[in-house]
Amino acid sequence: MNEQLHNFFLSQEEPNKACLLALRSIILKQDQHITETQKYGMPCFCYKKKMFCYLWTDKKTSQPYILFVEGKHLDHPELESGDRARMKILRVDPNKDLPLRTIESILKMALDLYHTGILKIKE
Repeated sequence: MNEQLHNFFLSQEEPNKACLLALRSIILKQDQHITETQKYGMPCFCYKKKMFCYLWTDKKTSQPYILFVEGKHLDHPELESGDRARMKILRVDPNKDLPLRTIESILKMALDLYHTGILKIKE
């Protein structure tokens, strides 16, 4: 983890810090081709150098969420698009156990967009 990302996580207050670090770990372990960087001040996860998802916190509720860049291709009842045309988010309550099955299921759906060729990756 680079210093900027490290500082991002360290600057979060609990319980968000632990929640965001746990989400980071869950995302990174899904596929060996997932890497992390920082874009727009947020932790960004890429699949084979293509932006895949972000971690962020809601400005109003301060609750963490995972933002899926190609969310418009994902159909899951827990995902919200709000006023976004392309992206969808999965809200996470940092005061409860993480819904691991839901998170992993949506991450798999998102990765399958690349694995199946629905979304092309330039290599």
